[in-house]
This record gives sequence, structure tokens and C-alpha cells, in this order.
Amino acid sequence: MKTYSQKSAEVNREWWVIDASLMPLGKLAVVIADKLMGKSKVTYTPHIDNGDYVVVINAKDLVVTGNKMVAKKYYRHSGYPGGIKELKLEEVIEKDAARAIREAVKGMLPKNKLAADRMKRLRVFDGPQHDHTAQSPKEIK
Repeated sequence: MKTYSQKSAEVNREWWVIDASLMPLGKLAVVIADKLMGKSKVTYTPHIDNGDYVVVINAKDLVVTGNKMVAKKYYRHSGYPGGIKELKLEEVIEKDAARAIREAVKGMLPKNKLAADRMKRLRVFDGPQHDHTAQSPKEIK
């Protein structure tokens, strides 16, 4: 018996749609990262990017448990002394709900050369409408 190793030319990508209002942020990020990496496929190969496209809808209705809406903080730094900026999760969702989902998923992906390409296949929309109906995505329950 030989071990199967998928080639780049053999990659089949599917489209998936998931509703962000159905599960908490962490569980949502795990499901999305799994689909982006292709770990749920039998042809999974660690060094080949064989993941799928994921469309997230209803990002504005993001669900979190506990006190995370006010306790969870997002930081960014300008590079200058004293240039750190801090936003609470509720402020991030108000400004750009997609950022909270993107950062959660990015944290779940392995930190390697494939991560940027995987993140490009993540599409996040604030409402229930999305631009990818032509690809006929399958729904993740």
C-alpha cells in the first residue's frame, strides 16, 4: 500500500456558505479554518493548498458567549512610540464586522506560506445577501 500525496493540479475547490449568527465566534472560526485548509477532505495533503472557498453571511449578527463583547480587545500599532490602538469587540463589529471573523480565522490557521492564499478564499458579508450565488455554494449547518 502506498501513501497518497495530492498534486497541485488535482485540487478540486468547492464553495460553502455559513451563517455567522448560528454559532459562537470560536466555533465558527474552527469550522471555517477546517474548510479553508481542506482538512475535511480525504485528499488532504499538508503541503498542498487544497482547501475550499467559504462565504460567511450575517457577520453583523455575530454571536459570542460570556462578557466578550466588552472584554475582548483588538490591538494594532502604528509603529511609532505610544502608537497602540485598542478596540473592544463591540466597536469592531460596529465598524467592520468582517474584521472580527477574519482575525479569528487567521488565528486558527497554521502560520506558514499557505496562510495568505487560504485567507483570500474567505469572503465575509454583513447581511444575508452575498455575491457568490452563481457558484451555488453548499450550506454548512
